[in-house]
Formats: sequence, structure tokens, C-alpha cells
Amino acid sequence: MPGYTPGMISPAEADALIGQQFTCLPIESLPLVQCTGAVLREHVYAERDQPPFDRVAMDGIALDSSGLRGGKTTLRIQAMQAAGEPPLKLETAHYAIEIMTGAVLPTGCDTVVPIEQIDVHDGIATLKEPARVTAGQNIHRRGSDTTQGALLLSSGMLLGAPEISVAASAGMARIRVSAQPTILVVSTGNELIEPGDPIEAHQVRRSNAYGIVSGLRRRGFQRLADDHLPDDLDVLRRRLRVHLDTHDVLILSGGVSMGQLDLVPRVLAELGVRPIFHKIAQRPGKPMWFGIGPTGTAVFALPGNPVSTLVCLARYVIPGVYAAMGETVRSVEKIAIAAPIEVKVPMTSFIPVRVQGDEWGRLWAHPCPTNGSGDFSSLTGTDGFVELPPGPNTYAKGFVTRLCRW
Repeated sequence: MPGYTPGMISPAEADALIGQQFTCLPIESLPLVQCTGAVLREHVYAERDQPPFDRVAMDGIALDSSGLRGGKTTLRIQAMQAAGEPPLKLETAHYAIEIMTGAVLPTGCDTVVPIEQIDVHDGIATLKEPARVTAGQNIHRRGSDTTQGALLLSSGMLLGAPEISVAASAGMARIRVSAQPTILVVSTGNELIEPGDPIEAHQVRRSNAYGIVSGLRRRGFQRLADDHLPDDLDVLRRRLRVHLDTHDVLILSGGVSMGQLDLVPRVLAELGVRPIFHKIAQRPGKPMWFGIGPTGTAVFALPGNPVSTLVCLARYVIPGVYAAMGETVRSVEKIAIAAPIEVKVPMTSFIPVRVQGDEWGRLWAHPCPTNGSGDFSSLTGTDGFVELPPGPNTYAKGFVTRLCRW
């Protein structure tokens, strides 16, 4: 197992190390209504053919098309059949059955004429001109979507509305998913003051924790808590020891750089957290730290500058947690930049962008550079950031690269 990696590593190497070290989260069985946003941890197979019968696709009349041969345009209404009722049997080709969308095709019928193409008066249905009737029209045939036993959902899929609907159609009242991780957001620093509290000129608002929690909630994570710790060794040791014992993931903001009061790496080491890496060759967010606690807790110590914090959260923490939940398919979104971007530093650069479509419907990433990693106000209205390779280089308009959304 790889241990501490000296010096700076690349973003790709950071991805790999997080994936190798992050303990897979446990599995739990939950009612289907509680599974939106969870990661599926079992395969789901079709309970029956889908549709499970020849299903009527339009309101109208069901009939035997042979009854309209020779230019005949009228049929007597035999009965009405609604969705959810057993199929009726057509008595003769000279009759028709009024039918509703979603109903079983009556026995003896081979076609459905939409209600817009008929007139019904005194129990007689008359086809309007120029109605055309062919066998099989407006019928969704049994098994044409999927057949019984077919694989519908694969383990590792993130469950959204379509996947939940499919699981319900397979008769799954409960499904096995990854347990939601317990996540604690910890901000450190004596200078941080809660919103709404009195503040002095030399102090700053505690905003990073709110941004992190918001980003996590937006992705569906629910078991969240946060704590604010001062730059005090004894307090850090005591509180972080408790947090390591009671949470799956710790996300710390601040205290990981090179200053005398950047105490987080030292305290984590004292508490038995095994460092995996410290510093990534990127801007912003170079001081990011990642380690694993004695009981498997994943610890992400993010730089304290707000832009760095949110970039590292979206680029590493959220994908890492999803991977630990068993998600196997997470496509990398690519996009073209809408204007040239100069990268001066020999490290990966993350540039905030606003995503907009042009008149042809193509999406472009419009650069919204900040005034440094502390300029979080410049992030308002942005959709995420693009990842540009190390410089020095100027990337032209149209350069296609990775997009990470907030």
C-alpha cells in the first residue's frame, strides 16, 4: 500500500491515491423512496416482460382490422375497457371496443384507431376521412422494451429519478445501496466569526464551512455536521480524536499550509492518521492534504482560501466519496473554452467558468478568473471550473478540457 508521497503530485496521482486508500462504505437495505441520490450495490433484473402485455398506446377504439375491408367505415361499439381491467374478447370483426391508453389489448383485436380519427354516435363508431387503419398500429407490444430477467440496473449506478422508476417497475420495494457516509466539516482558525455575530476589523466571517456543506447537500449527502476549532493544539487534539472515532469522512478547511499555526497535519499525525499525500501541483489548492485515520476515516484537509476550498471539494472530495460508495461509472465532462487562457505556472490550473450555449446550441466555458484564491466573490454566477494542463502555455479558444461543476 502506498504511504506518504513526498513533494507535489499531479491531480491524476491524487485521484488514484484517494481511490486506493478510501475504505469502501458499508451496504444497507432501504425503502425505495429513500434511495434517491444513493449508489446502487446490487443488480436489478426485470420482474416481467416490459410491457407485460400488448399495451394500448392511444385512447380510441380497438378492433380487428379485417372488419374494415371493402371500404367499410363503421363498427358497433361492443363495450369499453379501461386500463387495469382484464382483456375483453371481441365478439366479431364487425364490432369495436372503446379503449383507454395503457389498457390491455382486447383478445381478437389487432389495431387501435385514435379517438381523434373517429366519431361515436348511438353506439356506432365511424372513421373520419382520411383515417388509415393498419394491423399493429398504436400498440406497444409485450416485451418490446425488455424481457423478463433482463438486467435493468447495474451495481454502482447513481440512483436518480429514472433509475428509481425502473427499480419500482421491477417490483423492488427495497434495494441495497451504499450507506450514506457521516461527514464532518471542520474549519480552523481564531480569526473566524460566525455570520450574525459581532465582528472586529481584524476578523473574517466563517464562510468556507457553509460553502462545503452546501456543496455536499446539493449532491444529496445528508448525514452532515460541522465544527469550528481554534488554533490550539490541545483543543485540536481533543476534538479531532472524537471526530475521527465517530465519522466516515472529515473535511477540514484551513491549517494545512506552512505557517507556525498551521497545526492540522501535526495533530492528525499524533492521532494516528496516516498521511497519503500533502501538496498537489495545482493552482489554486496546492497545500491540499489527504490521509486515513486509524479506523479508516478519510481525512481531507483543504486549504483555507475560499476558492481553493471549493475547488478541492468539487475536484477530489465529492468524487472520492462517490467512489467509496461504490459508484463505478462517473464520466468526465468535457467542454471547450470560449476565450484564450494563459497558464504561466508549471502546474495544473483550475479556472472558474460560466457555461453558456451559443446560437447553435453548443456549450462553451467562459473564463471568470478570480483575483486570487481568496476572491470567492468572483465565483458567484459561475458553474464550476475547467482544468488546464501545466504551463507555460496559452490555450486557444476551442481547447477542450475537463469541466468540474460546483
